[in-house]
Amino acid sequence: MDGATISVTACITQSYLFVASGATECYLLTVMSYDRYLAICKPLHYNTIMDDTLQYFLVIFCWISTFLLTLIPLSILVMLKFCGQNVIDHYFCDLAPFVTIACSDTSVLEIDIFVLTIPMVALPCVLIIVSYVWICVVILRMPSIGSRKKAFSTCSTHLLVVGMFYGAVLINYFTPVKGHSVAINKMLSIVFTVVTPLFNPIIYSLRNQDIHAVICSYIRRWK
Repeated sequence: MDGATISVTACITQSYLFVASGATECYLLTVMSYDRYLAICKPLHYNTIMDDTLQYFLVIFCWISTFLLTLIPLSILVMLKFCGQNVIDHYFCDLAPFVTIACSDTSVLEIDIFVLTIPMVALPCVLIIVSYVWICVVILRMPSIGSRKKAFSTCSTHLLVVGMFYGAVLINYFTPVKGHSVAINKMLSIVFTVVTPLFNPIIYSLRNQDIHAVICSYIRRWK
């Protein structure tokens, strides 16, 4: 049989770290949208509000809160019983494959996953939307077209990452787990575990003027 072998304990640990880090990404994207809201809607108060204390608090809150919330489905997951071949048709130990191969009742776990998507996925998504609604209102009121383009350009990279990440996550975790197609589940998992992290440094770095200068210098050398 093709594939790798992993113990149940290691698989559960991998699943916990994957969900917790994914939820942290949701929160960090929300914090970034708030940062852009302050920069565009309250530019004169930005340095006062977004000081070092708030920055540290937001980062620590994102990591600690998500890792604590993820302990809830983990406590249910460790109580499940597994029998048979225990073959997971996936690239890694996601929650959905566990539900598929578990012999015991998984309804509580499925409900718990669905409920937790509200504070971990849906609420951050709503906050991002609200932030950008206010941002759009402020941008459209700007008298200069150049100022509007500059403001929209500042938000474009973040919106691109948010669209890819949240789109895949909402489809993957906001529907009943057993209703998923295995192929679709694997494809969506690749989007927010491989594609989004791969494009993150590219999308954000290309806006840096120093990066632009380095890339242009390399292009000139190869010509």
